[in-house]
Amino acid sequence: MGLIYYDGADNPIHIEDRALAHLKVVVSTKLRRNESFTLSWAHPAGGAPGRTTIWLHPSIPLRFVFDHPESIELRAEWIAAMANSANSSGGITLLTEDLVPPAELTAGSATRSRPEGDSAEGDRAVDGADGSQPPDSVDRTA
Repeated sequence: MGLIYYDGADNPIHIEDRALAHLKVVVSTKLRRNESFTLSWAHPAGGAPGRTTIWLHPSIPLRFVFDHPESIELRAEWIAAMANSANSSGGITLLTEDLVPPAELTAGSATRSRPEGDSAEGDRAVDGADGSQPPDSVDRTA
């Protein structure tokens, strides 16, 4: 389970490590280019109902924390889909399986939302993809 701390908030956003590694590449690329965009997600089951959207901007503090110290192998297709989504008017929308349900947080052990090696690219719906190019440099680990 990974965490994103947004704008100094005490309550981090809990995201599965693999999804967070891919998200970090896209967010870092966009912010390095001084580009702003939104990041949205539906609240996982077991928590408050609804959804959240945050505005990502280079001037807003952001910190990524990973559960595992090892780098995760990145999939170029997943990064490209996220980058295209970030370039759309809807921004990036995380899927429910990328988030860690509150029940797992209170139990003290989060499980992976996908088995190792299971590809997430086919799960990615890119709303409003405008055909823009993926990030100019894609690291293979995050």
